[in-house]
Amino acid sequence: MFSFVKKPWFAPLAVVLLLIAMAAEMWTSVHRESLTWDEDDHLFAGYMSLRLHDFGLNPEHPPLVKMVAALPLLPLHLKEAPVTGLPFKTQAYFGGRDMLSGNGPRYSITDLTFRARVAASMFALALALLAFFAARDMFSTGAGLIAMTLVVFDPNILAHGARVTTDTGVSCMCLLTVWTTYRWVRRPTLGRLLLAGLSVGLALITKHSGLVVALGLVPLLLAEWIRHAIAERSQKSGGVAERNDPLLRSEALRFVGGLAVITAIAVFTMWACYGFRYAMRPAPLTLTPTLAEYVVGLKPVEAKGILLFAHYHLLPESWLYGLTDVRKVANVMPTYFFGKVYARGIWYYFPTLLFIKLTLGSIVLIFLSLFAAVRGWMRRPREVLFLLVPVVFFLYNAMAAGLNIGMRHILPIVPLLFVFLAGACVALSRRGRGWTIVLTLLVLAHVATSLRAYPVYMAYSNEAWGGPANTWRYLSDSNSDWAQGLIAAEKYVRLHNINNPHDCYFAYFAYPFVRPEDYGIRCTELPTIDTASVGIMEAPRTFSGTLLISSADVNGFESGTKVRNPYQSLMGREPEDLIDDGIFVYHGTFAFPDAVAYAPTQRSADALKANDTATAIREARAALAISPDNFDAQFQLAKSLAAEGDRAGAEAAFARTLSLTNNMEPSAQDAWRPQIVEERDRQVIHHAP
Repeated sequence: MFSFVKKPWFAPLAVVLLLIAMAAEMWTSVHRESLTWDEDDHLFAGYMSLRLHDFGLNPEHPPLVKMVAALPLLPLHLKEAPVTGLPFKTQAYFGGRDMLSGNGPRYSITDLTFRARVAASMFALALALLAFFAARDMFSTGAGLIAMTLVVFDPNILAHGARVTTDTGVSCMCLLTVWTTYRWVRRPTLGRLLLAGLSVGLALITKHSGLVVALGLVPLLLAEWIRHAIAERSQKSGGVAERNDPLLRSEALRFVGGLAVITAIAVFTMWACYGFRYAMRPAPLTLTPTLAEYVVGLKPVEAKGILLFAHYHLLPESWLYGLTDVRKVANVMPTYFFGKVYARGIWYYFPTLLFIKLTLGSIVLIFLSLFAAVRGWMRRPREVLFLLVPVVFFLYNAMAAGLNIGMRHILPIVPLLFVFLAGACVALSRRGRGWTIVLTLLVLAHVATSLRAYPVYMAYSNEAWGGPANTWRYLSDSNSDWAQGLIAAEKYVRLHNINNPHDCYFAYFAYPFVRPEDYGIRCTELPTIDTASVGIMEAPRTFSGTLLISSADVNGFESGTKVRNPYQSLMGREPEDLIDDGIFVYHGTFAFPDAVAYAPTQRSADALKANDTATAIREARAALAISPDNFDAQFQLAKSLAAEGDRAGAEAAFARTLSLTNNMEPSAQDAWRPQIVEERDRQVIHHAP
């Protein structure tokens, strides 16, 4: 099989054609899609990092991809949103939104976004090239072309490859780290060791999950040492080696010393990226909140470790701040999975995700490849270890982290798997013509399902789950609707002549950080849990007409429970239409009391912060008059009555709040009941006269 690839002209031509195909798929796809959740704040942060060396905007992600994406915008001299003392996330989101939407008509939001996305797509194209070179180096040229084909036509890589986000970038650096480390182990030279260290450093300044990539070198090199030890012992007479074999000791010392050098180079690379400056912001700018304030809420060992690194300036402040944010988000982010909402992550989320989001062709290839490896047909134990140990290590850490919002969080394992599959394909093809035919059909099936999904890759799921049009039934957030559908939504309302705020209503996942009006949609915006975090938005008690609503707002996973989802009543109703597999369309008359109750509940919370307990109580009761079983309003009333000193009223309100948790999912009950009891005990029992 693949004997034709031996012709000297074939491989270079195939590589060029595959790169062209990948660029065409990505660029034409994202050109028709609006900004996703994180892109505007990533882009604004990268732009300001380049312009002002300010790493305090969006520090939750390291700067490499963000700065590369912002490079095409630098010569344009754009109007920038002023940097104020707002919390860093709010500042970055609104700054990015206003910069991208506020430079028209000369530079439209779609034009600026596309320029940045083309620049960001260089990481995806580099990833495809790396897959070719790594597989060729480990196995053969044929394997290189197979690996590159699998990468180029993978719907998950295509979905994120040309976005101003960090997932494809860290996937690229993960494969680069594994390959350069493999080359150093195979033939130890100083140059190869330096490249391995540089690769780790690049991973660390691409995304904080690059830390998992770096730490994964420890079990990887340990596995290589064990493999080497077993091989050495098998060569001894009788199959027994001496316990203190000098060769094994020197091998272990080489790995330990190599890790030390790799660590030193990686840390140097990090400092270089941040301009060898500890402070994340140039004077006199400061960050709100400070790092010491922000670590509150982490596990004590995590907080102490981060503050220790900060105290001695061992790593840049911005990177440490981002690590803190990653850990905090993972501790509180809910999960939507197969129609249910979980207050926290679930361990089996990512393994199941692989069977949904990978193509059927690649899934079958994985099982055949594992079979070939177990049978010993691949005859490349070192290569198998270098590809599968990082996969297992990264997947395990993702399962333990509890941040279950998308396939993108385990995207780095996909290229590693594809290189492994490519090596297995070459090994299996040597066992007969039948294998060659089966493997060719599976690779072609992988390509075909990707082309069938074009141009909407974000919501991809394979045919066993009903395809992209049904992904929302099982998954949410960046698995289906990550707020990329505004251009398609504008086209829909325009063609159906419903682009009018009096008969068109929109509950949009990313609003107000990404605004439908910036894409020409003039529907009335409805409040969501995200709008409540940045301002008070009133909702009509009833309305008639067309309702557009993101699938992520229908399932309400961000609320952590169906009890707090204002649009829960839509969960059992099939949409009349579906825009880009992520935005639902309904027609009729609607009433969402919990959405209406958002405004008075929020006014109550604001009044309580200002110690205006009378207003806080009045607004909470107004919210409950609209929606008697509203959990947030009831909890707010309990806290307000306690602050007022009405012990009996507060106790009754806290009891009512606890009773409302009986309708929550078990995981939500576990999350909320301790909070309610703690608040009750603190405000009522401990303050009793």
